[in-house]
Amino acid sequence: MIFAVAAAKEPDIGVSELARTLGLSKAVVHRVVRTLVAADFFSFDERTRRYRLGPGAVSVGLAAMAQIEVPKIAQPYLESLVARTKETATLSVRYDTQRMYLTQVLSPQEIHMSVQLGRLYPLHAGGSSKAILAAMGPDEIRAYLDSQELVALTSITIQDRDRLLEELELTRRRGYSVSLGERQQGAASVAAPVFEAHGRVYGSISVCGPVSRLSVGKTEEYGRLVHDAAAAVSRQLGYRSADS
Repeated sequence: MIFAVAAAKEPDIGVSELARTLGLSKAVVHRVVRTLVAADFFSFDERTRRYRLGPGAVSVGLAAMAQIEVPKIAQPYLESLVARTKETATLSVRYDTQRMYLTQVLSPQEIHMSVQLGRLYPLHAGGSSKAILAAMGPDEIRAYLDSQELVALTSITIQDRDRLLEELELTRRRGYSVSLGERQQGAASVAAPVFEAHGRVYGSISVCGPVSRLSVGKTEEYGRLVHDAAAAVSRQLGYRSADS
């Protein structure tokens, strides 16, 4: 029914038109549209007795568009990171208490990192995950820690709550996270959060490679680069930080 309204030639539509379009009785359409109005998916004009898409439907549409558009926006920044670091660059998106890789640009080096797109990972282990978790609100972080087990993915995954909170605070202070084998043995990454227009963390951008190539000096250098790239993508999504 939402698609029928969205596809209509006019910005609004009546119950009779909806019923004809969908092949349903007017009584059924009335019941459904009342539910959709209550959920803010439809708006109802008392004067014209017609319906149009409401703020809920618009928000869902914008969110769906973001899933498609953000990788396009991030692509040149990922390519620039690879050109400057010679390591793989990735974009992750948050999904509630998890996150997944949406896209990557591979390192040109013979030995390089390659991530599995579409697979879900927890938010407590690894650079991309910690960048997202650190950027969440205090209540969200507390809820995550209260509801999720800090499962060890490798021998050095942080499993202590207090130590993880300290790590998240450090991540916020410097603007990027660092992982040296926390999610995958022998793999290192630095990552920074990407924010949506209203300030919610969307995901993160990372540079990743073998631990042997990401020394302390490199993580600092790459941290600044991923921070700048993530900030640039965030600005294109409409986000404005307090100090911008």
